[in-house]
Amino acid sequence: MTTDVKSEPLYLKIKNHILDRIDSGEWGASMRVPSENELVKEFSVSRMTTNRALRELTDEGYLIRVAGVGTFVAELRAKSNPLEIHNIADEIRARHHEHSADVLKVEVIKANEKIATIMNIEVGDQLTHTQIVHKEQGIPIQLEDRLVNERIVPGYGEQDYTEQTPYEYLIKKAPLQKVEHIVKAIIPTQGIKELLDMSDDDACLLVERRTWTKGQVASTAKLYHPGSRYELSGLFKPE
Repeated sequence: MTTDVKSEPLYLKIKNHILDRIDSGEWGASMRVPSENELVKEFSVSRMTTNRALRELTDEGYLIRVAGVGTFVAELRAKSNPLEIHNIADEIRARHHEHSADVLKVEVIKANEKIATIMNIEVGDQLTHTQIVHKEQGIPIQLEDRLVNERIVPGYGEQDYTEQTPYEYLIKKAPLQKVEHIVKAIIPTQGIKELLDMSDDDACLLVERRTWTKGQVASTAKLYHPGSRYELSGLFKPE
């Protein structure tokens, strides 16, 4: 993380100092970070300044503060709004983390009756099927299992999805007209557990998404997330 130390406020200097060590892996999950008193001495600042830095990092999900015990690095936990569509790579980068992707499948399939109904196409029509594991700091946080109608999104199956996400290609070629979201808690298969590096007692969050372009279903996706490393959060304002 590159910062202008001379111009930044003191509390930000402390925040960035802590974030740099978390991002580099020097301070891992559950590791105790310096106390307010220790930071006061190290940076020659007031207790109020160090308190603000630690409080904001706690509110942002980077730290956990335990009264009478200390402050610790939080477990990696991604967060997304359930009613919005974002590029997962952008979400990860916004947390000053690195996004990477393992492309497991890029294949052409023929729609069966169930898929044809969902995609509003004929049985036997061809679709492109991709399966990708998205990682944050090398840790799996999403398995994306997607079907795309290339009559609406030409060239989808020819892209390198280690260099760009399906979202980035789709949003350019098939601007969103309508989106459907269904959120479920499921018992994952053993295969999903292995791909997402989940323990046997870890919950699995599934978001089923269908998108329309020019009145046609362009894409459907099943997005699987390990419950211990991902959460959905939204703020809504009543009309």
